[in-house]
Amino acid sequence: MHESCPAPAAWPPIASLVPHQGPMCLLDHVVDADAERIVVAVTPSPTDLFADTRGIPVQVALEWMAQASAAWSTLQPREGGTPRQGMLLGARRFEAQVAHLPFGQPLEILLTVDAVADSGLGTFNAILYPAGEAPEPRWLASANLSVLQTDAV
Repeated sequence: MHESCPAPAAWPPIASLVPHQGPMCLLDHVVDADAERIVVAVTPSPTDLFADTRGIPVQVALEWMAQASAAWSTLQPREGGTPRQGMLLGARRFEAQVAHLPFGQPLEILLTVDAVADSGLGTFNAILYPAGEAPEPRWLASANLSVLQTDAV
């Protein structure tokens, strides 16, 4: 674990790590994180903003992945202590094994850093899988994300 990240029992609430508030803060909590990756948890619920009668459409996983990148970025130390704001620029190679994610099934997202440039452009690899299992071979969705991080104003 990266020395600048808090101990697993001390992860801040997810709402303090992503810029989304209320029902748009879609993740449950941070499971683990370091300088190269973050693991976040989410359990789909019938009360979720994007729920339909079949569960959560798997495309919502892209927003979960983007929020995971925001949480990772906020946890990284910055000069002056100010977190950076981020914007999802795009996703490539989105693949899904299912059309909907069932309610009540705990899930995790593993987001790993591919590269982060001084300009703030970052690329990440993300995989969604059942909680408590290895990401491979039981993955449910995966994507490569491009994110632009800028200094907060």
